[in-house]
Amino acid sequence: MNHLNQYQAATLAAFQQLRQGEIRLGERLYWPTTNGDLPSLLQQAKASGVRFVILGIPEDIGPRANLGNGGAELGFQAFLKRFLNLQANEFINPKQIWLLGEIDCTDLQQQSQHFDANDSSQLALLRQLCGELDERTTPVVQAIFDAGLLPIIIGGGHNNALPILRALAQHAGAAVNAVNLDPHCDFRLLEGRHSGNGFSYAKANNWLDRYFVLGLHELKNSAASIANMQLAEVGFCSYQDIYLRQKCSFEQALTLALNYLNANSTVEKPTALGIELDTDSISMMPVSAFTNCGLTVSAAERYVYYFARQPQSRYLHLAEAAPSQHPAGLAAGMSEAGQVLTALVLAFIQAKTELFTHR
Repeated sequence: MNHLNQYQAATLAAFQQLRQGEIRLGERLYWPTTNGDLPSLLQQAKASGVRFVILGIPEDIGPRANLGNGGAELGFQAFLKRFLNLQANEFINPKQIWLLGEIDCTDLQQQSQHFDANDSSQLALLRQLCGELDERTTPVVQAIFDAGLLPIIIGGGHNNALPILRALAQHAGAAVNAVNLDPHCDFRLLEGRHSGNGFSYAKANNWLDRYFVLGLHELKNSAASIANMQLAEVGFCSYQDIYLRQKCSFEQALTLALNYLNANSTVEKPTALGIELDTDSISMMPVSAFTNCGLTVSAAERYVYYFARQPQSRYLHLAEAAPSQHPAGLAAGMSEAGQVLTALVLAFIQAKTELFTHR
């Protein structure tokens, strides 16, 4: 795995703010006791009781290749500053969590800074870099799946849904399902890789079977994208149906999504499910596509918890947090993005832990 920056103890220590008489979560996380290649280290982690592997993808190439704003490269760093400084107590078992590291995309990021997305030839180069990032991400995530562990991936743009879905499909040996809390369907044309077509590319490559978009905004998706969704029989429940017309409650929308996704599953052979969440679905979240007309953080936590409680769900992917896009500046964005991302990760971990406990 040449494109993985595996964290060392000193990496995590740099983010920790210690206080006398308290123990931080970062002080108690799992840590490998030997060196080795990634597959063997993952097997060692599983044998030691690890269940969750956290991986960062610090890039904003995908959003900019989609003609959007940058800043998503700092999302994972914002998360680390908050997550590592949580209190270590009885509500989370830190020895079940390995904070593995991040996909090495520094060179791709540096190259991308020279490209102007408003120039068609340079836009094509940006999209080529996004495709290269896909190739770096897939084998690392697949190694986590192959070890029987649950990856939590924090980006970065929503372009990274494609390599994650590819990794899960290759691990499962079949197309998989995905649910996405997102005002955008990310089912744009196959025009070169970017953050707006991860799911359409996954569908075209037969890595994605059933796909449901929860909270889709009816006027933030192109007619072509909606037509593509209809052709692919993508399910959705719109933001307007939930909050404007009140055709269903948010809880009923969750059930609607699950029923749609379960249509190709059986109890004996459930189809693997990915939990996707674009943080631009959350009101006032610092993201590449900022909105004040979105969901609450509590609703997003509930979404993660609900689907994490389903045994067939295999990962959590949090995309598009861009701290620099906060109206009050970078410091405020780092704080807010870190808090929200941490809350969503905790919802996933606690739901899965409860599921393991009650089996």
